[in-house]
Amino acid sequence: MTNSALHMSNVRKVYRMADTEVVALDHAELTVASDEIVALVGPSGSGKTTLCSIAGGILSTTEGSVTVGDEEITAYSDKQLTVFRQNQVGFVFQSVNLVPFLTARENLLVVDELGRREGKPARQRADRLLEELGLTDRSKNLPSQLSGGQKQRVAIGRALMNEPKLVLFDEPTSALDTELGSQVMELIRSEMKSRGTAAIVVTHDERITAYCDRTVHIIDGVLAA
Repeated sequence: MTNSALHMSNVRKVYRMADTEVVALDHAELTVASDEIVALVGPSGSGKTTLCSIAGGILSTTEGSVTVGDEEITAYSDKQLTVFRQNQVGFVFQSVNLVPFLTARENLLVVDELGRREGKPARQRADRLLEELGLTDRSKNLPSQLSGGQKQRVAIGRALMNEPKLVLFDEPTSALDTELGSQVMELIRSEMKSRGTAAIVVTHDERITAYCDRTVHIIDGVLAA
């Protein structure tokens, strides 16, 4: 699977509550190519977040295997998963989750304080990403001084700091109007394609699928192309 950014095989996630089993993900099979953008579409509670949390090493599987890049992470310890997340996966959350008391530039740099770069190389990469994302003149602004679209661009830059194999986007346009949402999706597509980086875009908005290479639907934990 060296040509894949993600390969999930026969993945199940079951939560046990008292005498009841809740199946959040049911024998999922998904392969994402190294430069592919996949839209993951489904209603609330369908298993979208569970799938992405497993792909990103946040949740463990009940059954099945998960490989990201060349790393089979299924049996990783918590410590190994922490290192994996720092180096191999980028996350862009629905609520953006920027640190409110850090500037745009500092929000990127805080990632590399935990990662493999530090000092001048980290600062140079942060500045280069901010320039590519059209945010050089906003690098010293706090999140409260940024528009919704600018915050999303900072979040995208933060996700790309460690040159991940896979970036996971959770409803990246849900808080934006149609025009801004289109701009953000165009930016996501251009940034992923220019870097040859794979992405999964979680959404319930079918309009977003036009910016992706392929759409996968999920209902009640079951994947369907």
